[in-house]
Amino acid sequence: MSGSFSLRLALSRAELERDHLSRSLGIDALLTAPEARAIVLHEGSALLTDSGGLALVPPESVASHVLAVFLGRSPAGAPDVAAGAPIVALVVDDEVAEKLRGQWGDLRSLGWRLGARDAGLFTQAVALVNWHESATFSPRTGAPTVSAQSGWVRIDPDTGAENFPRTDPAVIVAVTDADDRLLLGSNALWEAHRFSLLAGFVEPGESLEAAVVREVFEEAGIVVTDPVYLGSQPWPFPASLMVGFRATVAEGEGVDARPDGEEILELRWFTREQLADSLDDVLLPGRSSIARAIIEDWYGGRLGKPMGEDEA
Repeated sequence: MSGSFSLRLALSRAELERDHLSRSLGIDALLTAPEARAIVLHEGSALLTDSGGLALVPPESVASHVLAVFLGRSPAGAPDVAAGAPIVALVVDDEVAEKLRGQWGDLRSLGWRLGARDAGLFTQAVALVNWHESATFSPRTGAPTVSAQSGWVRIDPDTGAENFPRTDPAVIVAVTDADDRLLLGSNALWEAHRFSLLAGFVEPGESLEAAVVREVFEEAGIVVTDPVYLGSQPWPFPASLMVGFRATVAEGEGVDARPDGEEILELRWFTREQLADSLDDVLLPGRSSIARAIIEDWYGGRLGKPMGEDEA
């Protein structure tokens, strides 16, 4: 991944020592450390400071929580956290959230605006919390699981089996033709005029490159060749790792894109000039997404202010 492209990936940035060894200390020991700080989550949003960054507060200042997970340690000191301090995420209920002073913000809309430290903390916290919400019961016995290892394991109390956080790999690809036009599609689940790159989950036993070729053909009827890796970004909505590629239409193959009619309803080829001139009508991915980063990498710079900045 080139340095210039990696800088575009808002949710891949991080300034945190994950310190997996400290997870065995237990969440209570980490919460009660004098220098500990917490980010507070409620329904996927985080408590913010007046300046729009993540609020890092002493855990004891939060009256109660429904879940606590250890994120890591601060590698360097800052006005709101000491070097080496444990940082946790606390999930609170409606009652506690209403009593906390400050504004709340969601990761999709804020990720690109946050600094590297806050973007990494927020992304990691949302991913872990989403996993906890989906793993409350054992897949083997159906028994309620309990959190352990400071939020990094859930244990089946009947069998002792450990369940660990999972991430679903998905490919996302900028398809270009011989004239370097970019192919964008509109998904059936999106609002009208919203366009993005083609993407899909990697199937069992499938390489990333094979997934690129399959997904593009399934969704657009286009045969591509030579997928080139660009970079990757976590996308915890709820649990994806988006792996970005560029691929070109195979020599001798047609460019008549045919949407599958189920997932993709419309496909359009764009030159750079056409895309720039269409921003009043075409809704592009938000700046926190890898899709936006790949599109602007192809375009050669930042496109105008997107419509619906909070969208994926």
